Amino acid sequence: MTQEATTQKERAEKLKALHERETPFVIPNPYDRGTARLLEGLGFEALASSSAGYAYSIGTLDNRVGRDVMLAHIADIVEATSLPVNADLENGWGDAPEDVSETIRLGLAAGLAGGSIEDMAPDRTLYALEVARARIEAAAEVAHGGDVPFVLTARAENYLVGDRNLGGVIERLQAYQEAGADVLYAPGLTDIGEITELVRSVDRPVNVLAGLPGHNLTVDQLGTAGVKRISTGSALAVAALGSFIKAAKEMRDRGSFTFTNDDPPYGDLTTLLG
Repeated sequence: MTQEATTQKERAEKLKALHERETPFVIPNPYDRGTARLLEGLGFEALASSSAGYAYSIGTLDNRVGRDVMLAHIADIVEATSLPVNADLENGWGDAPEDVSETIRLGLAAGLAGGSIEDMAPDRTLYALEVARARIEAAAEVAHGGDVPFVLTARAENYLVGDRNLGGVIERLQAYQEAGADVLYAPGLTDIGEITELVRSVDRPVNVLAGLPGHNLTVDQLGTAGVKRISTGSALAVAALGSFIKAAKEMRDRGSFTFTNDDPPYGDLTTLLG
């Protein structure tokens, strides 16, 4: 095994171990090399990519960036940091199980420690459960079949397509854990009671998305519910770009520059990126 492969294996093993701790860990989502380095410098233990965050940063919307461009971005994040990186691999960029398994292979080649696969098609409908399970089985075969491990996260997109039936979410995630997923994830859940019920209904670590409007739960509250991983999705990119838009609107509409008085982080940038 090459030194590069050994390092990738060590990162993947570290990512897996983070899910085995008693307390949850926050895995924030940078959207370029600079934000990846800033988050590492601030002491986070692992990073995750954001398909939407990256799309916004290059002037487009989520699900409009193809696999090749997104994987190049993901490889750039991996190269920029010594931390394990978990990638948002969307729906695997294809409906067929073979498409998903190829995406996992490409993710491993990019140096990833893990990645997530959605069960939502590009038209924002859920795949039939049998199809969705087969897709996770194909992903797991590649993720767990080589010398370098890969932490596979399976996503149930029910809430994001408007199907707010927790029973349906649990049914899907139970099928995915049986298909070989290492981590389970249902973006859109914000109610602590529902999150607690989900955690109790599965036997794999659960990821919760904390970057949604109205999500005011703390790390301690999610830890009490049994959550193991907390991601932020596109929230950091939206926060940064939102501040950019606010400052630009001040210049355009008021002809002033008071945003420069808001504790500019030049010192932090020099320290963290120097």
